[in-house]
Amino acid sequence: MAMSGVKLTENCMTVYNEIQKGKKHRYAIFVIKNGEIDVEKLGEKENNYEQFLGDLQQKDGAKDDCRYGVYDYEYKFAPEGADAQFKSKIFLLCWCPDSSAIKKKMLYSSSFDTLKRAFVGVHKVIQANGQDEVEQSAVEEVLRATDRN
Repeated sequence: MAMSGVKLTENCMTVYNEIQKGKKHRYAIFVIKNGEIDVEKLGEKENNYEQFLGDLQQKDGAKDDCRYGVYDYEYKFAPEGADAQFKSKIFLLCWCPDSSAIKKKMLYSSSFDTLKRAFVGVHKVIQANGQDEVEQSAVEEVLRATDRN
């Protein structure tokens, strides 16, 4: 349990295992409601990054809203002197736009640790506050930084 007192629902762990081990979904979006982190939306295996961003960047009335996301990102990796291959890395993202409500940002930031501890096997954890930090090129750059050439 996080310092904020927010707990993870069992469904979150089930969905994470389906993404990590079962490769059943491309991504999952999580939201805090009623004092718990729960699954809000699942992305089908054929969904792309743009659809992920659309599901992640929801509004709370007129204001931007916070969300968590887990994404199984696939990309082509071409190390020097070897054939190109496809790689898959799972990243965990905390989306707290600067324009969202202060209380929401504090709640999501302080509860993020709960997900980080529960989701064992995530390759990269990303905290994003602006559109430039969630662009596909920026995320791919962060994931490729851990590759060895």
